[in-house]
Formats: sequence, structure tokens, C-alpha cells
Amino acid sequence: MSLKRMTRSSTQAAAKAPASSTAVEVTKRTKPVKARSKKLKTEDVGHTIRGSLTAPADAAPSTPPAKRIKRTVDLAPPMTPTPALVSLMATSYSTGDIDDPTPPSPLLSHRLAEPHMTNAPLTTPGGSRLVTYSEDVVNSSPSKTGLPRPTTTTGQLLDEACAHLIKVEPKLTTVIEKYQCRLFSPEGLAEEIDPFRSLSSGIISQQVSGAAATSIKNKFIALFHHPPAEGKETPALQFPRPAQVAACNVPFLRQAGLSGRKAEYIKGLAEKFANGELSAKMLIEASYEEVVEKLTAVRGLGRWSVEMFACFGLKRMDVFSTGDLGIQ
Repeated sequence: MSLKRMTRSSTQAAAKAPASSTAVEVTKRTKPVKARSKKLKTEDVGHTIRGSLTAPADAAPSTPPAKRIKRTVDLAPPMTPTPALVSLMATSYSTGDIDDPTPPSPLLSHRLAEPHMTNAPLTTPGGSRLVTYSEDVVNSSPSKTGLPRPTTTTGQLLDEACAHLIKVEPKLTTVIEKYQCRLFSPEGLAEEIDPFRSLSSGIISQQVSGAAATSIKNKFIALFHHPPAEGKETPALQFPRPAQVAACNVPFLRQAGLSGRKAEYIKGLAEKFANGELSAKMLIEASYEEVVEKLTAVRGLGRWSVEMFACFGLKRMDVFSTGDLGIQ
């Protein structure tokens, strides 16, 4: 081999040796950079970037995920659980209570009545029955009783009301004939109402389903009765009297499944009946405005609840609940 060729080969070999060494160094140095680059990408996805790490110059810019915009949809308010629904109006009878299997007494089917007064017979805690137009009241002058003269009977009250509605709006004829209102029929007006029981049941049923209200009410009644002896059938339990409930504390009443507020409401209602501030006699003799004023003063009874009790419990016909969603 000539000297010239040997010199050229040595030069090429020397040139190759540094290049290979440099490549190894670059490879070694770039490995951590790649690792840090991966770490950067992982953290960038999580939207946290550490200040000690910097993205490579050629790294593509990361785009943060688009934020979801929550759109609110205007929904109609929930339907008020009003007894004004046709299904309840068409039942055989309803005492304004959530479950009262007691059939009406046929002895009270035909009595003197007045649309602007209480037309339901009311029971007292002592077990007596009161009606607005008893024989003593009828034989006395209005100046002594403070009551207006009766203008109709319970047997004619509904027919006269339907006739008036048809006269005002003949288109209601089909609706009235199709959906018979038994609530104000002679049988419906004969139902005996326990005001304390009906109002307490109304408080129990607020904002819960019918099944839940019935369960809570049965447990509430059971609190005031001893369990039956083994092997004996459970007798029909009577709703507790106001004095019994007023004597109990709130934790005891809550054992029935009542919330603390509802237990307080029912206890407060019981106290008003026990001390005479509320009574069946007052509900018989009071005007509609007085009934609303007295009952809305009780915690837990709003105007709508009182209007429903006045209509479906007391059987007053001068009730028009403008706050009822069924009417609105």
C-alpha cells in the first residue's frame, strides 16, 4: 500500500472515531430528555406543569379539553298533590284524611245546610258529634246563635251547586254528568270528621308519597297503643287524642318516622286543641275567614293546607284555592 493511501486511511479512521464517540454521548444525553419529555406530556394532560421541566422546542402545543357548558332547562313546577284531582273527587267518600275506612252514617244523610258554613259533622275528643244546624240552633234566632239561617239541605246542596255552574257555563254539563262528585253528595256530607286527626294527617302527608304517609301514620297511631297479645288479632286502633299527643316530647313522636319539624308541628297542633284555642265547636261556628286565620296561625299549616281541609274536611262550598296548581 502506498504511503499516500495509508495516510488517507488513517485520516478517515480518525475522523470516524470521534464521530462514533459523539454519537454515543448524544444518545446517552438524549435518553433522560426523552423521559422528561414523556413526564411533561403526562403532567400536561393533567393540567399541572412543573416549573423545572420545559417542553421540547419541537413539541406540539397541548390544547386543554373543552369545558362543558351546563344548560339549565326551565321545567314546569311539580304538580301540587292536591285532593282536587278528579280521581279523588270520584271516590265513594273522603273525609279529608289520607286513609279513613269508616263509612258514613246514613242517619246524617239529610240535614239542614248552608253553603257558606261547615256542612260536615265534627267529632270531639270526648266522642260527641257536632253539626252546624242542630235542632237547638234551628229553633233559635240568628241573633242568639250568630249563624245565618240555613238555605238548603245536605240532600239538595250538590244538585243546587251543579245547577248554578251549568247555568253560568253550559259547557260544564258534560263534565258534571261524567264525573259525579260524591264528596258533596248526601253520603259524603254524612261523613264524621275528626278535625285533629285530619289536620295531623295533612301534616304527615306533606312532601311524601301516599304509601309513606300511610306507613308513618300507622306507626304514629301505634305509639299510643300496646301491642296485641301473642296469637290475638290487632284491633282497629283509634287516633290519639290531642291531650295524649301534647303530653309527649318530640323524640318520642319521631319514633313513628316523622321529621323533627313535623313532630313539632303535630305537637303544637295538639296543644292548641288541648287548651281549647282550637275546637270542633269553633270550626262549626266560625266564618271561613276566621277558620283560615286561626289555622294558618298553627306552625306547619299553610294557606293551601287550610283551604284543602276547609273544602274536603269541613265540606265548605265557599272555598276557591287560587294557589292550587290544579286550578292554575
